[in-house]
Amino acid sequence: MVRVAEENAVCLAQMAVEETGFGKVEDKTFKNHLAATILYNSIKDMKTIGVINEDKENKLIELAEPVGLVMGIVPSTNPTSTAIFKAMISIKSRNAIVFAPHPAAAKCTIKAVELMRDAAIEAGAPENIISAVTIPTIGATNELMKSKEVAIIIATGGPGMVKAAYSSGTPAIGVGAGNSPAYIERTADVEKAV
Repeated sequence: MVRVAEENAVCLAQMAVEETGFGKVEDKTFKNHLAATILYNSIKDMKTIGVINEDKENKLIELAEPVGLVMGIVPSTNPTSTAIFKAMISIKSRNAIVFAPHPAAAKCTIKAVELMRDAAIEAGAPENIISAVTIPTIGATNELMKSKEVAIIIATGGPGMVKAAYSSGTPAIGVGAGNSPAYIERTADVEKAV
């Protein structure tokens, strides 16, 4: 999955910028790299199944197991890197994932999902371990959030979408806006700073 994400990092970044009008290709390429190689290097040795911690002094054993079907809500601002990241953490923890792309980023998100799915299958994963809503709408996302088959939602998006995930009745982890203000000093070369 990492290799495929890296091989397609630029193409996916170009698709995302063209489809959404957000960002720069070089920045999105780097985010795809972060979601693939940097993530992989940080989790590759992490145990995610079985006994993951043992405190003999307090007689505690921490166990981890798959939760089942994960729903990954993907924003229009970072569609391809979010799909790569969520696919990789789901597979690492032995969970299936279904993506709900933002309607304004459907093509690039679905392409990223297909690449991750094909790479996972090539590595021995089950056929439908990674999938996506192919005609995304806000209504479809809302219905999927309430589905009994979904065990947990990982929602990345605006405040309304994150609130909807938290209010859906399905356990959810929400990630809101990550844009931070930046001060550019008046003598800076703005072209280089931005």
